[in-house]
Amino acid sequence: MKLKHFFNELRLMIGYTVNSTSHAEKLISALGGFLGIACVFWLTSLVVNAGILDQPSSILVIASMGASAVLLFAVPHGALSQPWALVGGHLISGLIGISCFKLFGDTFVIAGLAVGLAIAAMYYLHCIHPPGGATALTVVMGGATINELGYHYLLIPVAINVAVILLFSVLFNAFFAWRRYPAHFAHKFKKSVSVKPSDRQFELTHEDFAAAMQELDSYVDITPEGLSDLLELAKQHAEKNITHPSEIIAGHMYSNGKLGSLWSIRQIVDASPTDSQPHRDKVIYKVLAGDGGYQTGICLRSEFHQWARFEVIKHNQQWIKVEADE
Repeated sequence: MKLKHFFNELRLMIGYTVNSTSHAEKLISALGGFLGIACVFWLTSLVVNAGILDQPSSILVIASMGASAVLLFAVPHGALSQPWALVGGHLISGLIGISCFKLFGDTFVIAGLAVGLAIAAMYYLHCIHPPGGATALTVVMGGATINELGYHYLLIPVAINVAVILLFSVLFNAFFAWRRYPAHFAHKFKKSVSVKPSDRQFELTHEDFAAAMQELDSYVDITPEGLSDLLELAKQHAEKNITHPSEIIAGHMYSNGKLGSLWSIRQIVDASPTDSQPHRDKVIYKVLAGDGGYQTGICLRSEFHQWARFEVIKHNQQWIKVEADE
């Protein structure tokens, strides 16, 4: 049990999380990345080979486009994946990298300076895009061919690459209604389920989340609209079952329905006969996840019933609420 607890703590510490996306979604993301990068290579080579712009054909795609493809096709609704983040992140970081090289050379200190300045610029200009840091590094340490191009490097390949992958991601994700890109499209055309405010136990607002995010003081990779959609879906799930389970049954699993560090999943290992006297009607449980992980305990059935918000099952490595009529 201690070993299992150790590995659970290790999983949490290294940030290993369960990915609940379907196999179809994973394959769509992979296909988008494949076609996106192929399209970037193809269209950039057409521009270069046609002589429209006098650039060496050896430089067609910047390596950081691969990282951008991961964001645009695997996380199309992430804040780091949106058009301004993509365009501003690459072009501004590239501009900073080239300027640092021209002013100070290509030492490892200058490479670090370019990346650091790129991060600061992306923060203040609201266009954080992690591959932008790779773009800044590439133009400082990319070798003679890139260095000789100077600011022309921003046009080809950087600007052309960015324009092509941006356009392709809009077109590709448009074929899948739930993946529409930019994220605003997915939010704008999404069918909403209206719920009367009077039917809810509480109402969290967009302003509440904004205040919480400000207090957290750490960048969260989700757009405000995406956060609102997630909040609305969470509310609708919460409204499906607001009562405690009708009975506590041995072998079944229950959640306390709390958030954050207070959340916990318990399974009934053994229980007294249902006809036991109230003061002897006890249950033995073990904690499967969350607060008190892998510990065991014993309490009155009535106490456990008060603790349990609803019954759960595990599906695709996620804890799912059991509907009241199941």
